[in-house]
Amino acid sequence: MNYVDGFVVGVKEENRETYRRHAQIAAGVFKEYGALNVVECWGDDVPEGKLTSFPMAVKLEPGEVVVFSWVVWPSRAARDEGMKKVMADPRTQPDALPMPFDGKRLIYGGFEVIVDV
Repeated sequence: MNYVDGFVVGVKEENRETYRRHAQIAAGVFKEYGALNVVECWGDDVPEGKLTSFPMAVKLEPGEVVVFSWVVWPSRAARDEGMKKVMADPRTQPDALPMPFDGKRLIYGGFEVIVDV
């Protein structure tokens, strides 16, 4: 069964195109190192919650939008190996590909797929 890395972050509305270009470049690197699919989603209907919500989780600031993304890998082993290569690749280093968001508020994690219909 596949393995998925998930990400949620707040991005300034004015940085949408900058983020899209950043994500497009990063997606190519992820796929080069074994990812099957990379999806980036710009928040369109992301309500503020009372106890929990995406905006609360990323400490969304005024003028920001929640971005939800995931990378699908063939397995956890492929992800572990591929992610090492992605992180070491010069194309993904901050001087080559600056993050158009506050990385301290990025939420991420790896997930074992248990249902895929």
